[in-house]
Amino acid sequence: MTTRVTTERGGFSFLRIAIALQTLTIFLQAVSSGLLMTTSYGEVLHSVGARVMYGASMLYVLAAVLAWKPGGGSPRPVVYASGFLVLASVQVAVGIAHVPSVHLPLGVVMFGLSVLALARR
Repeated sequence: MTTRVTTERGGFSFLRIAIALQTLTIFLQAVSSGLLMTTSYGEVLHSVGARVMYGASMLYVLAAVLAWKPGGGSPRPVVYASGFLVLASVQVAVGIAHVPSVHLPLGVVMFGLSVLALARR
C-alpha cells in the first residue's frame, strides 16, 4: 500500500518555505555587500550571511527531496535545488577568491532564479 501526500498549490509547503528563505537570504547578501563596501562591520555580516545562504540552499535540497520521495511529487524540484546548491558553491568559492567580476553578477542571477523558483511554487 502506497500513501501519497499532496499539498495545495497555494499552501505553505516546506518546499515553498525553503525557497522563500533562500530568496530572502540572497537578498540580505546583496544588502550586506553594500555594507561591506561602506562600513567596518560589513565584512562580518557578509561572511555570516554567506554561511546562512549556503545553509538555506542545503535546506532547499532537503525540502525538494522530501517533497519528491515520500510525497510522490515530481523530481524536478530536486534537480533545480541541486543546481542551485552548485551555484551557491561556486558563489562561495569566487567570493573567497575575491573575484567580484564573477561574484556580483552570479549573485544577481541567483537572486533572479530564486525569485523565479518561488513564483513557480
